Amino acid sequence: MPPTTRSSAAVPAPPPIQQLHHYAYRARDAEETRHFYEDILGLPMYHIIQSDHVPSTGEFCPYTHFFFRLQDGSFIAFFDLGDDEAALPSPNTPQWVNHIAFRVNHIAELEAMKARLEAHGIEVIGITDHHIFKSIYFFDPNGVRLELSAQVANEFQMLKESTTAHARLDEWTQRKQQWRAERARGQAPERLRPQHNDRPEVAARQAAAG
Repeated sequence: MPPTTRSSAAVPAPPPIQQLHHYAYRARDAEETRHFYEDILGLPMYHIIQSDHVPSTGEFCPYTHFFFRLQDGSFIAFFDLGDDEAALPSPNTPQWVNHIAFRVNHIAELEAMKARLEAHGIEVIGITDHHIFKSIYFFDPNGVRLELSAQVANEFQMLKESTTAHARLDEWTQRKQQWRAERARGQAPERLRPQHNDRPEVAARQAAAG
């Protein structure tokens, strides 16, 4: 259920969020991670924080926190907790779900990075066609799934997409409410399938291969 809020008169309007500042992951080893992001992907390491205590919680947990800068000024960051352990995968989430995607300017740059990664012995999936953009996928040394994307659709196409997004999500939400009620009665499948299939060629390709 969505959270309730106080009356609009008592709640300030949201300030404009400008961009992603950083996304943080756990790293098994800081130097191993630095080599991957700085030497292979080309993201410069820009900042490092080290402490024995966590500022937000006050708990004792020694860490080295280090940041790599993207072209727009945002960062991807990591915590080396000094124990040589990487983050464990989520037991109820497929490996492809949680990932972070970076953008490059052109398909040619995507192809060049694919070749560069493979030259360093990194397994790459793709180039995958998502219609509005194309992507490659690979893992960093910590098991973090990364995506590099090059936009194909222009601004007009993306604006057109935005005009139907809320209606499609509303339809999904209504169907999900009905599915929850039916599942509680034992009358619904374990998973709700979406009302639209934007990628029918994938299923067709799998059926042909199988």
